[in-house]
Amino acid sequence: MPKPPHRRRAHTRTRDLERYAGLFAERTRVMRSSAMRDLMAVTARPEVISLAGGLPDTSTFPPQTFAAQMTKIAQKSAAEALQYGPTEGFKETVDCILQVMGAEGMLPDPEDVIVTTGGQQAIDLICKTLVDPGDVVICEAPTYPGAVPVFCSYQADVVQIECDGDGMRIEELEPVLERLAGEDRRPKFVYSVPSFQNPAGVTMSLERRRRLVELARHHEVLVVEDNPYGLLRFSGDPLPPLYQLDGGDFVIYVGTFSKILSPGIRLGWAVAPPPVMEKIVLGKQAADLCTSTLTQHFVREYFAEGRWREYIESLVEIYRRRRDTMIEALREHFPAEATWTEPEGGLFIWATLPEYIDSGDLLAKALRDDVAFVPGQAAYVDDRGRNSMRLNFSGVGEDEIREGIRRIGKVVSEQVELYSALTGEHPVAPAPPKDEAGQADVLPFHRTGEGGA
Repeated sequence: MPKPPHRRRAHTRTRDLERYAGLFAERTRVMRSSAMRDLMAVTARPEVISLAGGLPDTSTFPPQTFAAQMTKIAQKSAAEALQYGPTEGFKETVDCILQVMGAEGMLPDPEDVIVTTGGQQAIDLICKTLVDPGDVVICEAPTYPGAVPVFCSYQADVVQIECDGDGMRIEELEPVLERLAGEDRRPKFVYSVPSFQNPAGVTMSLERRRRLVELARHHEVLVVEDNPYGLLRFSGDPLPPLYQLDGGDFVIYVGTFSKILSPGIRLGWAVAPPPVMEKIVLGKQAADLCTSTLTQHFVREYFAEGRWREYIESLVEIYRRRRDTMIEALREHFPAEATWTEPEGGLFIWATLPEYIDSGDLLAKALRDDVAFVPGQAAYVDDRGRNSMRLNFSGVGEDEIREGIRRIGKVVSEQVELYSALTGEHPVAPAPPKDEAGQADVLPFHRTGEGGA
C-alpha cells in the first residue's frame, strides 16, 4: 500500500503567507483574540491552577442525573434529538428559559425569545444585526473580555464608560450620549453586565439602572443587558434586571445556561423587540441553522425534574465560600499597594496593582509558577487595565484558590521589591480600613483610568 504523500505545512511559513494576504477581509485587520481562549491550552495542564477562565464548577452536577437524562432522551426521543430543529429553538426550551427569567421577575413574550449557541453567540448575532463598520457601541470600562473581540470583529467604534463600585457611571454616559447626538451619531447599543459584572464583580445600583433605562428611551438607544450571573447572589438584596424596568422596548436581554447548569451544553438565549428579533433569526439561520437539538432536549428533561433552583442554591453556597477564601488569601498574600473588589455574587474579583506593574508581564512570570489569571487589558479596547487582573473563584477548590493567590502574590511582591530597589521609592498605599472587630474591609473598586470615548 503506497504511503500518503507528505504534506508540507506551507501555511506556517511567513514567506508563504503573502500568497493569502490579498484574500483576507478587511475586518481581519482589527480582529482580536480572546484572552481566555489563548490561555486554555496552558490552563488545561493539570499542574496549572487556573484563576483565569469564567468556569463554573461542573463537578457539582450529579453524574447520575446526567446519565439518567441522556438515557431518557435515548429511549424516548432519540430521533428528534438527533435531527435539525427550528432556528428559534424548541418551545419546550423557551419554556425553561421563561422559568429562569421569571425567577428574576421578568415575563417576556415567548415569541421574542431565540435559543442560541451560548450567550457568546447571542452577542455576536446582535452585533451582526445592528453594527456596521464605524458604528458606535458603548460599553463599560472594564467590560466582558469575550465581548471585546466581537465588537472589534464588526469594526465598531467602541466607547467605554468608567465603572465604580456601583457599576457603570451613568453620569459619565449622559454627556457622551449628548455629544454623539450633536454629532448625529446614534449609538447602536449600550452593552452592560449590570449584575456581578464580568470582570469587575460590581453591581449596578438601582438608581443607575433606572436612569440608564430612562436615557435609552430618551435617546431611543438600545441597551444590551448581559445577565449570566443574576441568580448567583451571595449577599445583598436582589435588584430588578434592566429588562424588567424597561419592559422590553429598548432592552435586548442576553442569558445563558452556562453559569447555572453547564457551559458544555452551549445553550444561551436572547430576547429582543420583534423587529430586531426578525433580523437576529435571519443571522442565526446563516450562522448555524439551529442550536443543538440534543442539548435542548437535555435542558428540557432536567427542568422537568423541578430541581433546578435547588442546584443553583447549592452553587451559591459553594461560590460564596470560595469568594470568601479568595478575599482572605488576597489580604494575606497581596501587598498593601493592591486593591480589589468584593462581589455580592457571580464568579469574579477584580484586583488592581500599582501602576508600575504590567499584568501581562506578570502573567508570564506567574505561568512559570503554574498559576494563571486574565490580564486587565483584555477588558478594554485601548491600553487601560495594564495594572489590573481578573480572578475567577468558582472553577477551583478552596485549597487551590489559597495556593494560587499565594503564588500570584509572591510574583507581585517580587515586582514591588524590584521597583523599590531600582527607584529607591517605597510606595505604600493606605491600609484597608478596620471595622469594629478589627478586621480589614476590602477596598472599593479602584478606577484604572479616565472614562469617555
